[in-house]
Amino acid sequence: MIKKFLYLEWKAFIRSASFGTNLALKILLGFIAILYAFILLMVGIGAFYGLKKMNLDPLQQVNKYLIYYFLIDLGIRLLLQKIPVMNIRPLLALPFKRPTIVNFSIGKTLLSFFNFLHVFFFLPFTFVLLVEGYDVVSVILWHLAMISLVYSNNFLNIILTNKDNVFAIFIGIVLVLGGFQYYHYFDITTYTSVFFNGLFNIKGLFLFPVIVLMSLYYYTFNYLKNNLYLDAGLSSKYEIAKTENLTWLNQFGTLGTFLKNDIKLIKRNKRSRTTVLMSLLFLFYGLLFFRENSHQPEVMRIFAGIFVSGGFLFTFGQFVPSWDSSYYPLMMTQNISYKGYLSSKWWLVVIATFISTILASFYLYFGWQVYLTIVVGAIYNIGVNSHLVLLGGAFTKTPIDLSMSKGAFGDKKAFNTNTMLLSLPKLVLPLLLYWAGSSLMNPNLGLIFVAVAGVLGFALRDKVFSLIEKIYKTEKYKTIDAYKQKS
Repeated sequence: MIKKFLYLEWKAFIRSASFGTNLALKILLGFIAILYAFILLMVGIGAFYGLKKMNLDPLQQVNKYLIYYFLIDLGIRLLLQKIPVMNIRPLLALPFKRPTIVNFSIGKTLLSFFNFLHVFFFLPFTFVLLVEGYDVVSVILWHLAMISLVYSNNFLNIILTNKDNVFAIFIGIVLVLGGFQYYHYFDITTYTSVFFNGLFNIKGLFLFPVIVLMSLYYYTFNYLKNNLYLDAGLSSKYEIAKTENLTWLNQFGTLGTFLKNDIKLIKRNKRSRTTVLMSLLFLFYGLLFFRENSHQPEVMRIFAGIFVSGGFLFTFGQFVPSWDSSYYPLMMTQNISYKGYLSSKWWLVVIATFISTILASFYLYFGWQVYLTIVVGAIYNIGVNSHLVLLGGAFTKTPIDLSMSKGAFGDKKAFNTNTMLLSLPKLVLPLLLYWAGSSLMNPNLGLIFVAVAGVLGFALRDKVFSLIEKIYKTEKYKTIDAYKQKS
């Protein structure tokens, strides 16, 4: 039966309208996975000897910060790792047992890159501990406990994904704990290190994370199984409708009509609201680069400036026109101007970028030069990246079913790895421009180069829109066909 499921998954992959894009992204993800695996492999081997040279006990130091290791891992999973996704409805009419379907879905997550990656840190570190003469039984039991905690995060991601605002709450907790420790108010590692050290020193304690893992698996299995009904987790959920006229937008004609639809979408739908929340989190990205003790290269400042002001562009804008995929075929039967449709999306991104730039004014604390970098990044986002986002939408045919709840077998997350990968080309050019200007004279010339590129993009907006409009018309029927398929 599992073999049959694998066959169906393979057919769904190769027959997808976006097969080429998906294949390219998977290849690129494979290279990134190899890179990160190599880095963790080196860290796993070098951590022991590096800490040893500092006259520190390597195992105790690793145990001390494992709490942050697993918290960050869970946060990354909540942000990027997909929950089990299968086209369940057709399977329910076939003689498949529900436990088999659930076990296959869970099995897909167990083989996830997010689980496999940790092996490249814990396995070499465990091997070095054995070579250096640590107690064999204690090291093996400690390693089993670590693997159990890794897979516990896997099941916690499935359970917590469907909870509203859990990611924001989780990030808030991590930031508070990290801030308290950084400013010496409260050090949580003082208490958690006792537990992690106990996993090595007390041989029976390893059973605790193993039992937690088994309990989470049992809960997840029953949770998914109980939602395996058309009238349960798979059914569409309806709420009381609220009417919003937004009549003040009528003065903008067709543009105002599209803007009203987008504003209502953002206010009423969970997935679109998540993107707005994510864009707000982007505002704090610059704190990693603009601090006085930051060791980031100078050229990365423009990278931070673009991200701080472009959060909404990279999250919501990245899925244009996928947000309208549910009624896109109907919309294409109407006498609707592509230019008016694309202009509404462009203005929405521009307004959000402008608001983000204003909200980022707290970076003035780090000096005018820092805030000027953010303003230049906003100019580039408005003049260049806003066009690139719309252009990419013509080829990124990922349908979004807004009527489907993010249930146990719900659709893709609003923010995923593919979104970030498609954002990379939008960041290479400004980095090169900033580097060129800085190399020729100073960082100010680099900022001028980036700003000029943004201004030129804005000046050529009409010509660029005409080109994008032609591409959308060329891809029209391929897009309609893709949106008719299940995501």
